[in-house]
Amino acid sequence: MYLPDHFAQSDPAALQRLMREHPLGTLVHPGPDGPDADHLPFEYDPSPADGAPLGLLRAHVARANPLWQRCPTGTPVRVIFQGADGYISPSWYPSKHATHRQVPTWNYTVVHAVGTLVVRDDVRFLRGLVARLTRHHEAAEPKPWKMGDAPADYIDDMLQRIVGIEVVVTALVGKAKLGQNKAAEDRHGAAQALAVRGHVALGDAMTRAAGDGEPPVR
Repeated sequence: MYLPDHFAQSDPAALQRLMREHPLGTLVHPGPDGPDADHLPFEYDPSPADGAPLGLLRAHVARANPLWQRCPTGTPVRVIFQGADGYISPSWYPSKHATHRQVPTWNYTVVHAVGTLVVRDDVRFLRGLVARLTRHHEAAEPKPWKMGDAPADYIDDMLQRIVGIEVVVTALVGKAKLGQNKAAEDRHGAAQALAVRGHVALGDAMTRAAGDGEPPVR
């Protein structure tokens, strides 16, 4: 990943927050014809473990997915988490109207988690993982669904149809391309235009990244 110094994001709290808020990761791994990718919702445990200084990522794949057989334990992988992103029009920069020396761009935030794959074909592991993922993603529902709502034999059958994976995380590389190389008035102009168009998260991220204070309360 191309990473100019002014776009590098190294704050562990910011990296972990992006991974929690955008848990659908792109798992990049070796394929039969070159690099391949799967899109999976991950659970991230930042607690250091043996051989995992930056914690563990956990997910599951369909048993029919050849990933877990093609990529045995120890396979190097990369998981990409995409945060807020959006198109930036040069018309949103006040300086454009004075000099016309601006062009379109795309701002975004992303984290690459680098590590090695561990295959977990283990029903106990899977039951715990699915239960935790369900509790987390159902938490905002008026009546959260839980595994116990379904017949036990049905859940047992579903668990047999998936295989668990872990990624032992050895490096986290973050990039926040949020207009840090622009003048303050241009950053503010773009952030306000994004907010008007409903892209509040990206506008707020631009405000924070540039050190312009906290975003306005809405």
